[in-house]
Amino acid sequence: MDAKAVTRLVQKNSKWIQEHLRELVQQESPSEDPQAVNAAMALAERWSKEQGARIKRHKRVKFGDVLELRFGPSQSKQKPVLLLGHLDTVWPIGTLKKMPWRKADGRFWGPGVLDMKAGVVMALAALETLREMNLSRPVTLLLNSDEEVGSPISRPITERLALESSAVLVLEPAQGLAYKTARKGVGQYHVEVTGVGAHSGVDFEKGHSAILELAKQIQTISGFTNLARKLTVNCGVIAGGTRSNVVASQAWTEVDVRIAKASDAAHVEKLFRRLKVTDPHCKLTVTGGINRPPMERKPGTIALFRQAKKLASALGFEIDEASTGGGSDGNFTAALGVPTLDGMGAIGTGAHAPHEHILIEHLIPRTALLAAMLATLD
Repeated sequence: MDAKAVTRLVQKNSKWIQEHLRELVQQESPSEDPQAVNAAMALAERWSKEQGARIKRHKRVKFGDVLELRFGPSQSKQKPVLLLGHLDTVWPIGTLKKMPWRKADGRFWGPGVLDMKAGVVMALAALETLREMNLSRPVTLLLNSDEEVGSPISRPITERLALESSAVLVLEPAQGLAYKTARKGVGQYHVEVTGVGAHSGVDFEKGHSAILELAKQIQTISGFTNLARKLTVNCGVIAGGTRSNVVASQAWTEVDVRIAKASDAAHVEKLFRRLKVTDPHCKLTVTGGINRPPMERKPGTIALFRQAKKLASALGFEIDEASTGGGSDGNFTAALGVPTLDGMGAIGTGAHAPHEHILIEHLIPRTALLAAMLATLD
C-alpha cells in the first residue's frame, strides 16, 4: 500500500467530505422521529448509489429504516469487512436553530457531527478512495436508525452481518486520539415499589410509603457498585408520590448498570432479583437487564489495533488504544467473537452536549487510515 497515494486521494476529496457532512448534519435525525431519520438515510443511500453500492433497505415502522450497503465484488473468496454506523442522534428537531452547522476555530460544529455523522461520511470517502485505487474487496456498510436508544430493531441485522464478516470497524468517535479496544456492557433496570396510600394527617399509621421503601432499596442497589471489578450501578432517575399530604402509594427508579466482563451480567441479574422489601405491606417489581454485552479486549481486536497502529505510522502519525464506559453496536459484534475495532470515526468532543464538534485537522488523516485498513485486511 502506498500511504502517500492514499492520503493524496483522500485530500483530493476533502471538499466532498465537507459538503456532504454539512448536508448530513443539517438533516436532523432524532431516534424517535422515523421520518427524519429516513431522510438522513436517503442522503446516504443516494451517495452510495453514486459509488456503485448494492443497496438493501430494511423497512421499519417504530424507528427509521436500516440501510445495508454492499461495496466491491458481489462474488469473492474474501469475507467482507463490516463498517458499522448509525444515523440517529440524541438531538430533537429544531436543535439546529441553537446549534447551527458552522466552521470555526478549526472545527465543524453541529448536532450529531461527532456522534456520528462524520464517521459515516468518512466511511464513504474511504470507500471512494479504494474505488479510485482500483482496490476491489467486499465491504458492507450498515447504517442503523436506533443506536442511541439501545438498537432494539437493528441488533439482529448487525449480528447477522457481523457473523458473515472477517472483521468489524465501528465508525463511532475516537476516545481522544485513541481507537477503542474495550467497552463496558450496559444494562437498564426499572425498580418500582407499590405501597399503601393514606392521608398523611388523618390516617398516617394506615399508610405504607412507597417512597420510603424505595429510598431503602436505592441504598441497597447503590451498594451493588464494585469499582474493583469495574461494575457501576447508578439510580439516575426517581419519581413517586402525588402530594406532600399523601403517603405515597407508588415510587420508582431507573437504574443504569455498566459491566466490564460478560460474566458479570449473571452476577448483576442475581443481585437485582434478590431484592426484597423491608416493609411487608409494600410490593417490589423489578424489570430490565443487561442490553449490551461488554466489548472485551481480546486477541482479534488487539490484532486489528496493531494493524491500525502500523498503518498510522506509515501515514505519518501515531494512534493509541483506550477503553470506555460507553456502549456501541460494536459491543454486539465483539460478543459474537468477531474481531471488532471501535472509535474509527472523527476526533472531537461534546458528543450529546451543546458544544459538539470535530477537529478538522484530523479528518483527512483518519479517513486515510480507515481506507488503508480496508485495503489491507484479509
